[in-house]
Amino acid sequence: MVSRAEFEGRTVVVTGAGGGLGSAIVALLAGRGARVVGCDQSDEALASPHLASRHVFDLLDRASVEAAIAAVLEKDGVPDILINNAGWTRAETLDALTADRIEHELYLNLTGVMIFADPIVKAMAARGSGNVVFISSVNAIAHFGNPAYAAAKAGINAYAKSIAVERGRSGVRANVVCPGSIRTAAWDHRLAKNPDVIGKLQRLYPLGRIVNASEVAEAVAFLASDRASGVTGVVMPVDAGLTAGCLPFIDDILGA
Repeated sequence: MVSRAEFEGRTVVVTGAGGGLGSAIVALLAGRGARVVGCDQSDEALASPHLASRHVFDLLDRASVEAAIAAVLEKDGVPDILINNAGWTRAETLDALTADRIEHELYLNLTGVMIFADPIVKAMAARGSGNVVFISSVNAIAHFGNPAYAAAKAGINAYAKSIAVERGRSGVRANVVCPGSIRTAAWDHRLAKNPDVIGKLQRLYPLGRIVNASEVAEAVAFLASDRASGVTGVVMPVDAGLTAGCLPFIDDILGA
């Protein structure tokens, strides 16, 4: 049984703390004793009572990110754990891409994340300990649309491995969680177009359903904990079996 004091005495920074998945991560880690520092792009997004400290910045604004790093380190110290969760996409197919959308999604989901994480990782390494968990996506493993976002998330997977390899001797671990579809507000625009889309998703997933935010948060908590002390450089899908294989091929072709 997992201890309710598992993260007692540890400071955890969570980006995108006000989103659907971010909120689940914040609540879970705080419930297990962590001092959680929330980061998001508005004060309204950081209203959770589980947060001990709050920082507002925009990943698309380098000056804002750099100011936030300084503020986090000054106010909250070098965190024990960094959860890089913030991300966003809307360009869903190659046809939807424009130069501006490519630049926007790559910067938000990769460049901005690296600019924020890099000084914190270096501070962790200088201290001799630290743990980083990145939220990537199944889109980084196989193509399910959102090509610019997918490319950025594949970059995140590679960046995490670079930290694992180059900072491991300094006591820093880095791992990645790749969620499949999660029913959060990120799906609202699709549901507005087609209310049946969640039902259609289910036949793609071997478990017969999509995952929920709490299931993804549990994987994050495991990788962030001492239970995973020997785990680094891992890319872990939490996707109800989506990337294990193509269930519709089994159903429609082999089972026909």
